[in-house]
Amino acid sequence: MDVVAVQDLDPSAAFDVVDLLGVLTNGILGGAVARQLKMDPVGFAVLALVSALGGGLLRDTLLQVGFPVALTNPAYLITAIAGAAIAFFLHLQGTWTNRVLVVADALAVGCWAATGTGKALDVGLTWLPAVMIGVTTAVGGGMIRDIAVGRVPMIFGGNTLYATGAVIASAEMAVLHGLGYPNWGMAAAILTAAAVTVVARRRGWRLPGAGEWNVRLPRRDWPRPSWRPRGPGRHGRGPRMPGGGRPGSGGPGPDTGGS
Repeated sequence: MDVVAVQDLDPSAAFDVVDLLGVLTNGILGGAVARQLKMDPVGFAVLALVSALGGGLLRDTLLQVGFPVALTNPAYLITAIAGAAIAFFLHLQGTWTNRVLVVADALAVGCWAATGTGKALDVGLTWLPAVMIGVTTAVGGGMIRDIAVGRVPMIFGGNTLYATGAVIASAEMAVLHGLGYPNWGMAAAILTAAAVTVVARRRGWRLPGAGEWNVRLPRRDWPRPSWRPRGPGRHGRGPRMPGGGRPGSGGPGPDTGGS
């Protein structure tokens, strides 16, 4: 029996499963927002589509590599619409349902961040814009969804770490892709982003806001002079001159040799 090396295995099938699982999950989450706002089926479908596919559409549009994958592969549209239908017909509640959605979404964050970063590197971008494209792929759909319903995107603050996991996953993918291990980069990005997102959700980890973490320069007390000359108009008296007089007072002063 031949032993197949780990590096010879093609993990693309597993990555595709995680990718479509993320599409389905974000479709459900978009539908959940539509349910909160009491929308009709059109609202469910639109929010599910932008939530599940918005990041990939932004990525492919920015990279200008042809038609977006979400439009050329029918599996993406079908899966997103299936998520909208699930959210429309089923009122998903309960602890375990919430946990499953959180874990599936966390896995998708790493997968999408790594995919966006890898595609950007493949077309010749350097690591920094590639990381930006990866983060946009991971969180862009949720941003579009929140803007569509007229609220500040949740990743801008007040929630547990989410975009942070995408940044870490994109950076890992950039490093391992540069070393020639894109599959390992994808795997590491998925696991790391999932761990960061789930643990942050569990423990309530958040980035500090503007009023929560201020840097203040140390205050230095400079020594104050102990003696200050008083001017002529201060307290109605000026400084005394030698001999007992004051300037301009006409009083006795130094001997000038006059009569």
